[in-house]
Amino acid sequence: MTCERKKAVVLLSGGLDSATVLALAREQGYALYALSVAYGQRHDAELAAARQLAADAGVVEHRVIRVDLDSFGGSALTDASIAVPETPGDGIPITYVPARNTLFLSLALGWAEVLDARDIFIGVNAVDYSGYPDCRPAFIAAFERLARIATKAGVEGTSFTVHAPLIHMSKAEIVQTGTRLGVDYARTVSCYQADAEGLACGRCDACRLRRDGFAAAGLADPTRYAARGG
Repeated sequence: MTCERKKAVVLLSGGLDSATVLALAREQGYALYALSVAYGQRHDAELAAARQLAADAGVVEHRVIRVDLDSFGGSALTDASIAVPETPGDGIPITYVPARNTLFLSLALGWAEVLDARDIFIGVNAVDYSGYPDCRPAFIAAFERLARIATKAGVEGTSFTVHAPLIHMSKAEIVQTGTRLGVDYARTVSCYQADAEGLACGRCDACRLRRDGFAAAGLADPTRYAARGG
């Protein structure tokens, strides 16, 4: 008699971090249910990358949900009239998308409850990151508390665990972990203004963090850059 594998919902953007988290969840033996969100992001080439990564990982199911955060704007990632910054600045950058991870985790929580899954994985990082408030340990802990009181399963005594295995890792450590697990980072898209083919600009904050991570890890950067970047 074989034991049924535990199910996990993995938020999969198509970027470097989420690809690493997917590989970690797979290593831990979970039956994987990947969830991507088309939220009106200007770099929607990441969704094609997510589909490829999900297929490569052999997930049980991959769903892409559409939520038009570009209706609100307020971020360089969802409002084409706001330029993506190409030099580091002070404070929380304009690439912050209001309530994005709160929304993503809420969608993952809903699907997890339907699946009778109790584990959710997200690729947030609070070390080499852009300073977003919804990437911090306090946010993850608060969402777990919310899940206990906001769901039928939680009220009936079953708790959900939000796994954020990268949260205390440097970008170099993330790259090293994914490389060990066989992640093909050439398939991932991290750039905030990647073109339709997923080619990176080489100048935005996401590109800088990614490039520095590979350099610090002592590994070749497989990122596909547009001719003007890199």
